[in-house]
Amino acid sequence: MRITILLVSALLALSGCATMPGSEPPRLAADGKPLPKLYRIPSDGKNRIPYEMLDSVNTLRSASGAQPLVLDSALTAAAATHSRDMANQNRPWHFGSDGSSPLDRVQRVGYRGNLIGENISETFETEIETLSAWMDEDDTRRVILDKRATDLGFAWYQEGNGKIWWTMILGSRQAGQPAYLASN
Repeated sequence: MRITILLVSALLALSGCATMPGSEPPRLAADGKPLPKLYRIPSDGKNRIPYEMLDSVNTLRSASGAQPLVLDSALTAAAATHSRDMANQNRPWHFGSDGSSPLDRVQRVGYRGNLIGENISETFETEIETLSAWMDEDDTRRVILDKRATDLGFAWYQEGNGKIWWTMILGSRQAGQPAYLASN
């Protein structure tokens, strides 16, 4: 009887050490931080994500006293072009493979305002995690909260391996403004 109780107790103790399916501890990188989880943009993302980003940005802008932005199709087209181009170049930077700058790209798509700035990111994170990372950096936060901005373009390109190239472009219909370039 004692042996049975000891065996049952040992089995219960060992079962407490086992991980349940779906509850594995996070995998860690060499720096001890959790590896990013693969985020796949959902099939309805193209219709939903730009508006969720616009709402999130406008909430942040409102808290800082800046006017809300409107989603601009020309700036979004420039952002989409640049996101795909960064993926093709396999590097997050503000210049296109053809040498184009953000200013060149917004002019090419026929945007009738002035470029305020461009934020870019190469990540496996969601759009909201990316926005949060941009808000943690002075340069990218400055672009998002610039009180002169009136328009937002936002797009991404997701590679087959899950890596996402995000581009946010802010513009203004007001004349004579310098541009900021920021990345994260």
